[in-house]
Amino acid sequence: MTIRIDYDELVHLLAAMFRRHGCSDHVALLLAENMAGAERDGAESHGLFRIAGNLGSLDSGWVDGKAEFTIEDVAPGMLRADGRNGFTLPVLAAAHDALVAKARQNGIALLTVRKAHHFGAVWPDIEPFARDGFIALAMVNSMASVVPHGGHHKVFGTNPMGFAAPRAGKDPLVFDQASSAMANGDVQIAAREGRPLPPGTGVDRDGNPTTDPRAVLDGGALLPFGGYKGAAIAMMMEIMGAALAGSDFSFEIDWSAYPGAATPHGGQTYILIDPGRGASHAFTARMETLIAAMHAAGQERLPGDRRYANRRENLAHGIPIDPERLAEIRRLAAE
Repeated sequence: MTIRIDYDELVHLLAAMFRRHGCSDHVALLLAENMAGAERDGAESHGLFRIAGNLGSLDSGWVDGKAEFTIEDVAPGMLRADGRNGFTLPVLAAAHDALVAKARQNGIALLTVRKAHHFGAVWPDIEPFARDGFIALAMVNSMASVVPHGGHHKVFGTNPMGFAAPRAGKDPLVFDQASSAMANGDVQIAAREGRPLPPGTGVDRDGNPTTDPRAVLDGGALLPFGGYKGAAIAMMMEIMGAALAGSDFSFEIDWSAYPGAATPHGGQTYILIDPGRGASHAFTARMETLIAAMHAAGQERLPGDRRYANRRENLAHGIPIDPERLAEIRRLAAE
């Protein structure tokens, strides 16, 4: 059985919870909006499911909820940030206006972020830029959980990439996807619910193929999607997310001295492109020509459509939540 909670009320509760676990007011609100937004949009593996990992990282001292990050203007089209072991969200929020201004001035702009904990979905990072009229890309590395193609132990993270493009008078086209066969959060949910994984998802601690989510989580690893093709993308995310930002590679992230920690402090790179500088014809019109062809070929649903539908439904009627989960959130917010 589930009940429904208003989005704003859920944000209020989550923000109070994060404040009580060591976050500044601003950081607590950003984390709360991100988490409640994922739950609102039906992204269960990146919503309330992530409470324990975030609080574990805060309570163990692995992440600084009040970190004083820095942002440097290093080139006409480039910003460089150091998260100083805080969360990525406040860095991205602080860099937003300068990054947009550079993209409008130059046609393209780039932000690198090092030593910042990214523990949520990628699409909330870039959807706002697409609503401002930009093509936006995000490249992120995380903690080691994926074997390279032909390898036997984990080196890469699930290493998501995100892409967003504006549409005229409609919700942007937005997607993000892990370079692994499945996101870590989805594996954890499968383990919790006792469901097997699809074949080709992961290996156990001895490198043998397995569909047991607990075997993947207990010393095993995920496989890249599409074999060597997904592995190449995972490698690219390590280079673009970590190496370019001067941050840790996924295999270098070690929280063993911080029991309960779960957030990776890797690197992220965000790129904005002003499509009006590149298209000889109206970009959004060309977008609609492509989308019309996709629909004519039989593709009914675009990336992001289900998320937008969930958003409309849950903003109108409240976000579904298990009563016991809500009671726990209320307790954490009030303790």
